[in-house]
Amino acid sequence: MSSKYDVIVIGSGPSGYVAAIRCAQLGLKTACIEKWKDDKGKGVNGGTCLNVGCIPSKALLDSSHRYEDAHKGFKNHGITTEGLGIDVPSMLKRKDKIVKQMSGGITGLFQANKVTSLYGSGKLLANKKVEFVDNDGKTEVLEAENVILASGSVPVAIPVAPIDNDVIVDSTGALEFQEVPKRLGVIGAGVIGLELGSVWGRLGSDVVCLEAMDTFLSIMDQQIAKESKKIFVKQGLDIRLSCRVTGTEVVDNNGSKEVVVTYTDKDGNEATSTFDKLIVCVGRRPFTDSLLSDDSGVKMDERGSIYVNDLCSTSAPGVWAVGDVVRGPMLAHKGSEEGVMVAERIAGQKTVMNYDIVPNVIYTHPEVASVGKSEEQLKADGEDFEIGTFPFVAIGRAVASDSSEGMVKIIANAKTDRILGCHIVGPNAADLVQQIAIAMEFGATAEDVGMTVFGHPTYSEAVKEAALAVHGHAIHMPNRKKRK
Repeated sequence: MSSKYDVIVIGSGPSGYVAAIRCAQLGLKTACIEKWKDDKGKGVNGGTCLNVGCIPSKALLDSSHRYEDAHKGFKNHGITTEGLGIDVPSMLKRKDKIVKQMSGGITGLFQANKVTSLYGSGKLLANKKVEFVDNDGKTEVLEAENVILASGSVPVAIPVAPIDNDVIVDSTGALEFQEVPKRLGVIGAGVIGLELGSVWGRLGSDVVCLEAMDTFLSIMDQQIAKESKKIFVKQGLDIRLSCRVTGTEVVDNNGSKEVVVTYTDKDGNEATSTFDKLIVCVGRRPFTDSLLSDDSGVKMDERGSIYVNDLCSTSAPGVWAVGDVVRGPMLAHKGSEEGVMVAERIAGQKTVMNYDIVPNVIYTHPEVASVGKSEEQLKADGEDFEIGTFPFVAIGRAVASDSSEGMVKIIANAKTDRILGCHIVGPNAADLVQQIAIAMEFGATAEDVGMTVFGHPTYSEAVKEAALAVHGHAIHMPNRKKRK
């Protein structure tokens, strides 16, 4: 194994593996260090996203949605199901198979692009040197012209709910329940809490989400957030806002463990709830443990992230950082694009990334997705804008498929008509919002989208109609009066 590289990437999650592949494509001798191991102790690529994050959670979301559809939705289609049940171990086995397949795919891509995979841990030393300790404990110091830090993030722990990986778990443990808990508590009603709560709620759990914030989905446009909450509550999620957890106690109840959660409710009163399982989903933090030596030259910011400029360059020359370990939203696709940008800049290109157009998605059913600025953000900026909304209940394809809850909201500049944001709760929202992301990247106006021919019948017709509604021209609903 050579100890001299053009680029060393630490971390093979979405940010790291994409950066490594792009570097190799550009002719740079590249190595990627990954510390993740499978259940047999073998090094595997993919980081948190692939192994215990994006991919396995979406596998369980898909399985649980299919079960709920069969349990509650098939009858409406004239389909009867007798003896319907859920085999949780088989569901988890399918999830694990998908993870293994995707991880193997990254390994194959590394081989095809001549990226050297190094399994173990990496620590950045001074002068772009990396201390590599392989999974057998052997230590070697590697050298590189450039180092890309892509070590990702880990769940935030809170003292009042210590993880025991049995009754109280984090998002990783919530992917491994061997049976459906009857009573499930979730601390946090953000993206991860809603997704995991939805998985087990669909399978039969009574789910209570305790959210400390007094605003539901504060990161989202609030019109869409309020519409989303109505839908989730209708589905059975008990979402309690302004509830701050103050303590937990695991107790024995006739041989079965349960957890008693103490919290202050929205009125400031102390309350308790008892659950069979408790998931702690209060956010994630950059994972920088043992990543940097004291003389690495890399500075951290006040939030514990690695400090970088707009081009993801750190305070140490030739050292870059991308993904969850730096500022900005912790989104796999944001990190991937940063990885591409850094690789191309190392190769001498002038690539930049447009941070104003990064989609955000919650993979519940229906999905919630957004791109660009919310109505609240634009009001705070003092920008003059117009809004167009359109409900899925007026879309034939949505009604025909029993997926008519939700709406599309498009916001455009009042003078130039350029689209400033799009916010959706509804079927295939993750894919529909990408249509507007592309439009925004090319500076399209609401009129441009409204004049585009959309296929019929499709869910995406709601996007066209919302764009038309910006100017009061929607066809398939009465138009509101424009704001003065």
